[in-house]
Amino acid sequence: MAELRLVVTSSEAATPQIRTLVLAAENGGALPSFRAGAHIKVHLPEGGERPYSLVNTEPSPDATQNPTSYRLGVRLEEDSAGGSRYMHGLKEGDVIAATGPENQFAVRDEDAPVTLIAGGIGITPILSMASELSAAGRPFEFHYCGRTRDALAFVEPLKVICGEALTLHYDDEPDTAIDLGAVATSAGADGHLYVCGPRGMIEAVRERAHEAGMDKDHVHFELFTKHDEQVAGGAFEVEISSTGDVFTIPPDRSIIEVLEEAGIDLIYDCQRGDCGICQTGVLDGVPDHRDVILTDEERAANDVMQICVSRAKSDRLVLDL
Repeated sequence: MAELRLVVTSSEAATPQIRTLVLAAENGGALPSFRAGAHIKVHLPEGGERPYSLVNTEPSPDATQNPTSYRLGVRLEEDSAGGSRYMHGLKEGDVIAATGPENQFAVRDEDAPVTLIAGGIGITPILSMASELSAAGRPFEFHYCGRTRDALAFVEPLKVICGEALTLHYDDEPDTAIDLGAVATSAGADGHLYVCGPRGMIEAVRERAHEAGMDKDHVHFELFTKHDEQVAGGAFEVEISSTGDVFTIPPDRSIIEVLEEAGIDLIYDCQRGDCGICQTGVLDGVPDHRDVILTDEERAANDVMQICVSRAKSDRLVLDL
């Protein structure tokens, strides 16, 4: 991934909680190209990094090719650990460090019906997908959900990009409530759903799609959660079945972090519980599932888990490693 030095050229309030930032290369010139669903990781002054999706509001094939600027939409979290508060405090002329873009959430290049669902700040990658699909002349449906009308950002460009394909849903207006079962059924077994938003929304979409007969591989999603949300919980033990070695997983660390530090070779990617690459068999014990990969049925079986975010309800888990 490219190392970036970006200067803030614009910082404006899109809603009371969401701020739009426009960033350009510090030394001028073009920035790396990207596709809808891509994000950059912004380096925080106190250490660590936060991913933010790149927003494209121009339905043109050339809009994301060697662009001169990146656009972000950042929601100020009430319990911000520093990331969103830092981003909201940026002013025109400030310079930030970042890496990227990277993309684990691109729209598939295939001729199949597409339904886009965004909740809250999850609009950022989904809006870019609408722009990309519109530029390619591919039909789609777009459902955008929020608590109130003034909580939804980018509505005006969305109306232009989507036209009649856009449906807005507000939690405080019951007659606009989204029927996820109907949306999943309308998408069809051959269709593809792309969703970004709160964990509960993603889990609900996956369950309704499963009930409608849609294959798991046709439901695509991205979830950004804070590290402390992922690992919060009491300590427990993990036993490696192949060696009998036992490790204690403390409240503030994930299974992956502890096992990798001990020299165990693991395969993983997102560390958010939304890619499925770290899925591991459970031979004994009861996992505390915190991913958005497994269906309710799969969670009830308790024979696999995502070791990047999930923890334990039992004192010990025996993993098939």
